[in-house]
Amino acid sequence: MSISIRNLALSLAAVAAVGVASPALAEGGAHHPRSGGFSFEGPFGTFDQGQLQRGYKVYREVCAACHSMDLMHFRTLGEKGGPFYDPHAENPAQNRYVRALAAEIEVADIDTETGEAIRRPATAADKFPNPYPNRTAAAAANGGAAPPDLSVMAKARHGGADYIYSLLSGYEAPPAGLRMTATQHYNPYMAGDMTPFWDGDPEHVPAGGFIAMPAPLTSTGQVTYDDGTEATVDQMAKDVAAFIAWSSDPKATERKQSGIGVLAFLAIFAGITYASYRRIWKGVAH
Repeated sequence: MSISIRNLALSLAAVAAVGVASPALAEGGAHHPRSGGFSFEGPFGTFDQGQLQRGYKVYREVCAACHSMDLMHFRTLGEKGGPFYDPHAENPAQNRYVRALAAEIEVADIDTETGEAIRRPATAADKFPNPYPNRTAAAAANGGAAPPDLSVMAKARHGGADYIYSLLSGYEAPPAGLRMTATQHYNPYMAGDMTPFWDGDPEHVPAGGFIAMPAPLTSTGQVTYDDGTEATVDQMAKDVAAFIAWSSDPKATERKQSGIGVLAFLAIFAGITYASYRRIWKGVAH
């Protein structure tokens, strides 16, 4: 019996030792995303229309050169809660801001008379244009890694808008001792394991991973905001992260407001039900 107890104690000690050592060996995990302090967070949060407008501009002038948003139509920009919603517009497709923004972009089409391929100004009914004809062309133009579609990126990544904001504003120079290729870029917020590429202290593997995309936001003033907001790298990253979060769920604000109304109705209904119960069974022993 004493031998069994001794073996059990040794086993528990070994497990404890592994538990202590593991964090050092697994230190290379990505950093937890920083909070962007977004206005739409929480059950009562709403999108800041000004921020969405700035975010759209960052997407259009910077991100759209490589990333598609195949699920987005220009008219969606004018829907209630959207960046260019106008309560006076007859409908999103007739929104003057949306029509003007769409007309700035050319999209591929077919001439209905000749059948030839043409390019024409986009309309509110058109989807956001894809910068590449297909995924193979996208990969070929970007060192073998096709840029992901951003339509629902905030839903596809753990951390949502905070992750996108942290990734875009978190590029760093690679630590000395980290082996990289010319097409790789270091980012501490990118998921990965640097252990196989780390020549330094094995107890201090750098956090993060490699990403094929170079830093897209590089300097203050890269985009000129119409509202006069200073376009720092941090500000641009927050704004475009908010825009991608909205595009991932354009009906989020309406859904939250509907939910509040439903909860209020259920609370009132519960009160009426209880009052009715008390009145009907008043004086009845049960």
